Amino acid sequence: MTTALYRRYRPETFGEMIGQGQVTEPLMTALRSDRVGHAYLFSGPRGCGKTTSARILARCLNCAQGPTDTPCGTCDSCVELSRGGGGSLDVVEIDAASHNGVDDARDLRERAVFAPARDRFKIFILDEAHMVTAQGFNALLKLVEEPPAHVKFIFATTEPEKVIGTIRSRTHHYPFRLVAPAAMLEYVEQLCATEGVTVEPGVLPLVVRAGGGSPRDTLSLLDQLIAGSEDGAVAYERAVSLLGYTHAELLDEVVDAFSSHDAAAAFGAVDRVVQTGQDPRRFVDDLLERLRDLIIVAATGEGARAVLRGVPVDELERMARQAAAFGTDRLSRIADLVVTALDDMTGTTSPRLQLELLVARVLAATDAGAPAPSVPAAAPPRTEAPRVTPAAQAPAPAAQAPATQAPAPSTPVAAPEPEPAPAAATPEPAVPSGPVTFEQIRDSWPEILRRLEDLSRTSWMIATASRPVAYAEGDILTLSFQSHADVQSFKKLTGGKGPSEDLRTAILAVLGVRVKYLTRHDTDPTPPPPGGVGPDAPPEPDAPEGGYGVPAAASRPASAPRSASAAAAPVTEWAVAPIPTDDGAPSAQFAVDDEPEDAAPAPVRTLTVQREGDVLPAEAPNDDEDDVPPPVDADAPVPVRTPPPRLAPEPSRGPKPGGIERVGEAAVRQLLGARFVREESYTPPTRFN
Repeated sequence: MTTALYRRYRPETFGEMIGQGQVTEPLMTALRSDRVGHAYLFSGPRGCGKTTSARILARCLNCAQGPTDTPCGTCDSCVELSRGGGGSLDVVEIDAASHNGVDDARDLRERAVFAPARDRFKIFILDEAHMVTAQGFNALLKLVEEPPAHVKFIFATTEPEKVIGTIRSRTHHYPFRLVAPAAMLEYVEQLCATEGVTVEPGVLPLVVRAGGGSPRDTLSLLDQLIAGSEDGAVAYERAVSLLGYTHAELLDEVVDAFSSHDAAAAFGAVDRVVQTGQDPRRFVDDLLERLRDLIIVAATGEGARAVLRGVPVDELERMARQAAAFGTDRLSRIADLVVTALDDMTGTTSPRLQLELLVARVLAATDAGAPAPSVPAAAPPRTEAPRVTPAAQAPAPAAQAPATQAPAPSTPVAAPEPEPAPAAATPEPAVPSGPVTFEQIRDSWPEILRRLEDLSRTSWMIATASRPVAYAEGDILTLSFQSHADVQSFKKLTGGKGPSEDLRTAILAVLGVRVKYLTRHDTDPTPPPPGGVGPDAPPEPDAPEGGYGVPAAASRPASAPRSASAAAAPVTEWAVAPIPTDDGAPSAQFAVDDEPEDAAPAPVRTLTVQREGDVLPAEAPNDDEDDVPPPVDADAPVPVRTPPPRLAPEPSRGPKPGGIERVGEAAVRQLLGARFVREESYTPPTRFN
C-alpha cells in the first residue's frame, strides 16, 4: 500500500512551496526579524497550501534552533511535525466544521491557559474557520485579542468573508492563490522524473489543466493516472478518456473541416462526440481552447512555444499550418461564435442540438471565405454592389436613364458581380453630384449595407430586412420592413445610437445626403407618403414653401440643385407628409416623427385649425344662468337621467378664414383622416414672417 502523492510530496519548508511567494517571503522575513504576530488568517482556494503553510509556520516557531525561517528538521518538534510525524502535543489542529460552537470555544480557552508541554509556543490551527458560528467566534474574541504570551492562533479558510470582522481585524491576513500553469507543469515534470514515471507527450498539460491550479488536485489526478498505467507509462489515450477531454485528433479534424468548408467531416466529428458519450459542453470548451491556441500561434509565430508550454513540437507545427489557413481575424470571429454557443449551452436540455447549430453557423460564416459574424444568428446572403466610378467620370443621373432600365423596387435585384480585381486597384466610392434620386438609392443599397456592416453588425442584420420603396423631397426615405417587430427594432435607440442612426450614417457616407425616415411593413395597408419619387409612389403635389413646422429647405423643388454644403448642413429629423382637404389639395404640412414611440406623451393633445368666429378655449366657462342646477331637495325622488344620443361626427371640412379653434386627437383622426403626432403653437402671419 502506497501513500498518496500529495502526502508524500507535501512541503516541509517555505522554500519548497510553489507559486505562493506573496505569502512565504513575508512570513520568512517576519521569522528572521523576530516579529511574529499572535494570530494569522490564511485564506485561498482548496488545495493551495493553507494548512501545509500553517504546519510549516508551527515548525519554524517551535524548532529547537528557532524561531527560524528554515526548520532544522532534526529536533523533536521538527520530526513530529514532518510528513510522516505523528503530531506534537503543543500544536493542536482543530476541525472547525465539527467544533464550531460556544462549548468548543470554551474548551479551547481552558486549554490555552496551560503552558506548552515541551516547546516554545502552544499553537492552535483552526481549519475551515469559516464554519465557526458567530457565537463561537464571539466566545473566542477576547482570547484572540489578548492571548497569553505562549499562545499563537492560525486560522485557515476558503471563505474569509464569513469570518467575522472582529476576528479578521485582530489577525495578519495572508491570501493564497492558485498556482500558475507554467510553475505547475514544471513541478509535475520534476515529480515524474523523481518517481521514474514515463508520460507520453500531451499528458501533463491535460493534468495541469484538469487540476485548475490546485497542487493537491493536480497531484491527485496524476496519482490516479500513474496507478492505472501499465509499467509506469501513462498513455495519452488513457489520460484523455479518464480526464474527459477531447482527443487532439478530433479537434484537428473539426478545425480542418472548418478550414476547408467540409460540412460532412464537421458533422461527422460531432456525431463521434455524441456516440462516444462525451459531453458536448466539454467538446465546445475544448474547441474554444484550441481556437485560443491557434490565435496565439497566428499572432506570435515562433514565440508561441514560450506561451504554449508543454505542447509537443509536431503539434505546434500542425497548429501553425491551421492558423495560416484561417488568419487571426477569422479565428477570432469563429471564437466569438463558440463563446456565444458555450453560453447558450449552459442549462440547456438539448446540448447536441446547440452543438450542431454551432457547426452550421461556423460553416455558413466561413463559407466562400466570407468573414464570420460575431452574433449567432445566420445572416442573409450579401449581394455585391455595382462599381462606382470616380467623380470626374461620374455617369449621368439615374433619373435621366430610360424607365425600362430600372427594375421594380418591390423586388430587390442583385447587381451583377464585377470582374475580380486586386484590392489595391479598386477605387474609393465617390459621393454622387447633383440631386439624389430614388434610383441612385436603390442601386447603391448593397454598398450602403456593406458600409453599415462595417459600422455595426447588429444594425446591418436589422437593415437587411428592409428595402427602399420611395424617396421624396426633403430627403425623406421610405423603408418597407417584413414585420412590425422589424420596424420597432429599427427605431430602437440607446444613448442616441441605434440601427436607424447607423443606417443614416452609412447613407451619408455613400450618397452624401442625410435622410429622414418613413417606415412601414409589408402588411401595412398605408401607402407610401405623398411626395415620393419611387416607382410605386404617387406624384408629389405642390406643397407651400417651408410647410408647417419644417424649414423651407425641406420642400425645395426637385429641379433645385443640391450643393455640397447643403448636403452636409444639419437638418431636422422629421419627415413631412401633407394632410389633404376636401378638394384634394394639401392644406398644411405636419411633421411626422420617425421615432414616435420614444416621444414623451402629452397630457392633452390638441391641434390648431382655422374657423370663423372668436377663439374658443379648450374648456369654456358656462355663463348661461338657465343651465344652473336647482338646489337639491333631500326628500325629493332622484330623477333618472337618460344620456343624449351620440351624434355622428361632422363631415370633414377645410380651414375657413377668421379665428381659430382647438380640437383634440380624436377630431384630428376623424375629421382630417390624419395621425396626431405633436402639438405646435400657432403664430399668426405678419409682414415679417
